[in-house]
Amino acid sequence: MAIRKINPTSPGQRGMTKSDYQEITTSTPEKSLLKPIKKTAGRNNTGRITCRHKGGGVKKHYRVIDFKREKFGVPATVKSVEYDPNRNVRISLVFYADGEKRYILTPEGLNVGDVIVSGPEAPIQNGNALPLELIPLGTIVHNIELEPGRGAKMVRSAGNSAQLMAKEGNYVTVKLPSGEMRMVRKECMATIGTLGNSEFKNVHIGKAGRKRYMGVRPTVRGVTMNPCDHPHGGGEGKTGPGGHPKTPWGKPALGYKTRKSNKASNKLIVRRRTK
Repeated sequence: MAIRKINPTSPGQRGMTKSDYQEITTSTPEKSLLKPIKKTAGRNNTGRITCRHKGGGVKKHYRVIDFKREKFGVPATVKSVEYDPNRNVRISLVFYADGEKRYILTPEGLNVGDVIVSGPEAPIQNGNALPLELIPLGTIVHNIELEPGRGAKMVRSAGNSAQLMAKEGNYVTVKLPSGEMRMVRKECMATIGTLGNSEFKNVHIGKAGRKRYMGVRPTVRGVTMNPCDHPHGGGEGKTGPGGHPKTPWGKPALGYKTRKSNKASNKLIVRRRTK
C-alpha cells in the first residue's frame, strides 16, 4: 500500500492523505459473512452516556473474521482482498476446499490465488496457522491466542507482528509489538507473518469531518468547563489544573498506574512494555 496526497482544493483538503487502496480487489463483501452493528452513541440501557466521544458516523456491517483458524488440514484459496471498516488491516476472503467461506486478516505478501492451511501439519509459510509449540524460534507471527481454542486476542492491527523468543515447559515466550515479553501456552494458535497495511499509521485525517464519519465526537478540555463538570473547571481567567491533572471523575491522570497489583497474568509477563 502507498499513501496518496489530496490536492488542497479546500482548506480541509490541505495536508490530508489517504491510502491508495491498491491491494483491494473487490468493493463488494461476502453477504453470508456480514452481521448488523447497532449504534448506541455511547449510551447504556438507561440512556446515560457511559462512553464519551461516540456517536454518528457512517453505517457499516460487521465482517465475521475467523480468529480461531480451527479448520485443520483443509487448504483454502485466497479469492479477494477487501477493505474492512471495523479495523485498520485488510481482510481476505478465503474459499476452503470443502466449500466453506471465511474472512481472515491479511498478512503482508498474501495475494489472490495463494493457498493457506492451518493445523499442526501446516508448513511454515505466510498466512498459515499453527500451534506455537510447532513454530521455530525467531519466527515472526501475528493473530496470537491467549487461551487455546478461544480465538486470537493479540497482535491483530495493521503492520504489527510478534516474535517467538523461547520455549520452556508448557509455555512459549513471545515478544509483543509493545516490547513486552510474555509467556503464552504452547497449544495456542498463531499465524505466520506480519500483518499488512503497515502505512496506516502515516495517514493524516486532515479535517474534523472525516473523524465524524468514523463515529468519533469532539473532545472538550476540562479547563474550559465549569467546576461542576470537571475537576479542572472554573477559576477566573485562563487557569490550569492547579494540582495534579485528573479525569472528569477525579482519578489522577497522566502516568497514574491503574493495573491491579495481584493480577493473575503478572506471573506470565517476563518483561514489561517499553513503548
